[in-house]
This record gives sequence, C-alpha cells and structure tokens, in this order.
Amino acid sequence: MIDPKLLRGAPAEVAANLARRGFQLDVAHFNALEARRKDAQIQADRLRADRNAAAKAVGVAKGRGDQTEAARLIASVEWLAPELEKAEAAINSAQGDIDEFALTLPNLLQESVPDGADENANAELRRWGTPRALDFQPRDHVELGERLAHGMDFEAGARVAGSRFVVLRDQLARLHRALGQFMLDLHAREHGYTEVYVPYLASPASLRGTGQLPKFEQDLFAVRSEHGYYLIPTAEVPVTNLVRGQILEAKELPLKFVAHTPCFRSEAGAAGKDTRGMIRQHQFDKVEIVQIVEPAKSQAAHEELTAHAETVLRKLALPYRVMALCAGDIGFGSSKTYDIEVWLPGQQRYREISSCSNFTDFQARRMQARWRNPATGKPEPVHTLNGSGVAVGRALVAVLENYQNADGSIEVPAALRPYFGAEIIRA
Repeated sequence: MIDPKLLRGAPAEVAANLARRGFQLDVAHFNALEARRKDAQIQADRLRADRNAAAKAVGVAKGRGDQTEAARLIASVEWLAPELEKAEAAINSAQGDIDEFALTLPNLLQESVPDGADENANAELRRWGTPRALDFQPRDHVELGERLAHGMDFEAGARVAGSRFVVLRDQLARLHRALGQFMLDLHAREHGYTEVYVPYLASPASLRGTGQLPKFEQDLFAVRSEHGYYLIPTAEVPVTNLVRGQILEAKELPLKFVAHTPCFRSEAGAAGKDTRGMIRQHQFDKVEIVQIVEPAKSQAAHEELTAHAETVLRKLALPYRVMALCAGDIGFGSSKTYDIEVWLPGQQRYREISSCSNFTDFQARRMQARWRNPATGKPEPVHTLNGSGVAVGRALVAVLENYQNADGSIEVPAALRPYFGAEIIRA
C-alpha cells in the first residue's frame, strides 16, 4: 500500500510514477473520496466541540447548585449524540472506501527501474557461465524425463488431477528432493537464513498483506471451507506474514527466512503458455528466501538476496543471466525486480528460474509490520524482500537439459551428489 500521506500530499507525483507502469491513477476519484472523508471529519470535530462545551457548561451549572439550568442544558444537546454517531459512521465509510481504493494501487517504482512497456524492454545486467557445446541434438526435459523409465509422467498427473500436473518417479523424484535439500542447506548454512516450516493454507488477511488479494484472486485456488482459506501461491505469503501486526526492535533486524513449500497457481492469465512440460504447472515446489530489513538497508539487501539466488545456479554450474525488469513488466507489489534466467538447451533460450524483488514498505503497510526506529522512538514500516532461491521444478528441468548425454543419461551435478547418492542417472 502506498503511503497515505504521500497519496494525499502529492497525488500528481504518485500518478506520474504509476504511469510508468501503464497504470492510470484516478486522481479525481481519490480527491472526491478524500473530500468526503474531510467533510465528515470536520462535522464530527464540530459536534464533539459542541458536546464538550455543553458538558463544561453543565458542570458549571451543577457547581453553583442550579440543577434546573443543568437539566435544560442537558436536554438542549441530546440531539448531538445521534448526529455524532452518524458523522463517525460517515468517516468510517469514507475511510473504508479510501482503503479499498488504495488496495488496488500498485507499488511506486524506484528511479533505477528501466522504462519500457513489456519484457522486450528488460535490461540484461550480467551473465555467468557458458552454455555447453553439445555435439548432438539436445532433447528437452519432457523427452528426457519420459525416456527415464517414465520418470516424468504427465499422463499420470492428468489422471490424478488434470492438465498441468506431473508425477515424478524413482530417480527423478529423488533428484527433485535432492535439489530442495541442497538449496535449503545452502541458504541456511552459508547465507544465514533461518529455515521455517509454514502452513500451506493462508487466510484472506495474509494474502491481502502481501498483495495477492484483491487483485489476483483469479490466480489463487480457494479451499471450500468455512474458514475461507486459499492454497498458497508462494511461500512469500506465509513467511512474510510472520511479521504481520508486529513491532520489531532494531536489534532484531534483519530477519532472514528460508522455506521449501509447494506452490499452487491457477495460471488464469497463462492460457496457451508453456503447455508442454514442467515450466508452468498448477503445483510446483519452490525454495523461497525472505528478508525483513530497516528501510535504509533494503537496496543493499536486494543485491544480497539476488546474489544468494545466483549462488544456487553457480554451485550447480548452470549458465544464467540476470535481468532488470522494466516498468511495464514488473510485478504489482514490487518497487524493483531482478529476474534470473537459466539456459535451457532444449529450448535454446534463457528462461526465468528466480524473481527477486524489493517491496519497500508496500507489503508492510498492508500488514502493519513495523520496527521501532531508535532515531525517533516511533514505530515505522519495515521493508520486505523476497526471491526464489530457486524454483525446484525449473531447476530440475535445467539440470536435465544441461547435464544430458547423447544416450539420454544425465550427469548429476557435483553439488547434488551428496544428496542424490550417485553420479549419473542412466537412460
């Protein structure tokens, strides 16, 4: 949520920033809502002043023993109570409409975010590794997985649940598990994150807090129950909400969490995209890294968090590139995002495997997550950041395609061998 003071004080500047995304802020509508709230507030303040003045006069009359005058004064202001109640209801109604309006506004962009309308304007920052030169025609992960004794079975996934589900068997299931364990250990042991196990169901309040609701409800899987739960679309939701409604002391920051969870997405806006294979599934696993930091340190934390995700790919020796997303391609709640794209020989292109974002105070305001600033002694919003560290299914895809041999066997990356227990997966 954008700072309400900024929205009230500089709506034109906010509108100009959001316009970089292609989002049009209805300044006139906001001003009308704010005028309605102010009018109700002025009316309520006037009525309270009248009530206080009458109470004082009643006290004076009673003090001199004039009960008749006191009774007359009390009777003369009986109408104030219901009028004040109506004025306060009007304030609450206007503020509720302002809050609902504010929930529809995306985050403000940092100045360093490149301009552009779509992914074609994203800026490449750096590359690491050189794609392996193969002396044979590379297979994609679907063909490789199916050749491994039906280790990657989309037909079984469809029988169990429907399209965009997969069943992994035997060595591929073990490789998938090894990837998750490797990433958790790396982030917890080498990068200083605290591993957490979190619920796979989230309340509407938690999803509003991180920005999935109300805008992205169609992308969520709702659970039919009296509680109104949703399946989590990413561990970002439960992990970031660990600080919802909290006031943290400066000595507690930064907080760094890592979690391995399944993620569930309806992919409502992805009709016809990546229908082949494991790139875009309704259910997939991800190792998520989250940081909660002081505002002055969030830009440095963004670079650090991105480097931690890159380390996963470096240790797996998977070629990748880092992209700065442009204004028109950046996510709703993010102020700045780096995408890490891994090389896939089967597609002969780089594909996203991690997205690392700085949300500044956007999520914190929605969650009422604050820290006590020692300089002021007052609670202020923290800054939140998260990133995939990394998507397990896409890492599996990348390992299969980059480590394939001509006979269909798969070399196991050295970093995974202690977890997997072998050096090669035979075709």
